[in-house]
Amino acid sequence: MSTVSSASGLRSRPPAPGSAVRLRQGAHLLGELLITLGIVVLLFVVYLVAWTNVRSDSAAAGLTDDLRRSWAADRPGGTATKHSVDPGALKVTGGKPFAIMTIPRLGTGWFSPVLEPKGKQIALDELAQGVVHYKGTALPGQIGNFAVAGHRATHGQPFADLNLLRVGDKVVVETEAAVYVYVVDNDPNRTIVQPTAVWVIQPVPGHPTATPTRALITLTTCNPRWNSLHRMIVFGHLVSTRVK
Repeated sequence: MSTVSSASGLRSRPPAPGSAVRLRQGAHLLGELLITLGIVVLLFVVYLVAWTNVRSDSAAAGLTDDLRRSWAADRPGGTATKHSVDPGALKVTGGKPFAIMTIPRLGTGWFSPVLEPKGKQIALDELAQGVVHYKGTALPGQIGNFAVAGHRATHGQPFADLNLLRVGDKVVVETEAAVYVYVVDNDPNRTIVQPTAVWVIQPVPGHPTATPTRALITLTTCNPRWNSLHRMIVFGHLVSTRVK
């Protein structure tokens, strides 16, 4: 028996004209949905990369201006008033800035207010306004470890270029009473740790039982830049204090 005749009986019929139209309409609709989804994703990326930076930069500039005005208000008639040089006398309030940080290596226009967190943990809305102090660590100029965190991508991204810092670079922290200059001790590109590595903000990093004898600084941010898998760390120590 020939298999040709039996096989010919299994041949599929061409789709009806109405089915072809529906298939074309479905494909067209799917294409439109994919284009719309792509536009939404693109707008979201633009929002994250650009708009959040605009908002955060504006907030940081506003906080810095407010802080400088409040310092000026403490000096009647605009005359300089000698402040206490005791770093421990610095008063901080949760959710408010208490210092201004500048890092020359990151550009002459780079600055960021330093905020005190409201709670025990640093909140995302606080990081969107500047760099944030790890509560419980030393204050600027104080013996111990003055530790702060900052975004590396979006929301102002103050630490976007932290990887550019080199040993000997300066980190300047200004408070109402004084200007503290720290110098960097390590290459941040070689100091990448897990997010759980809390030893980096200890009074003497890596030595939990040691008694601090120097004023240190630690800067922390995410690594790689667009991810939170690890943390990039900058260590430094105080080299000078100028009373205002």
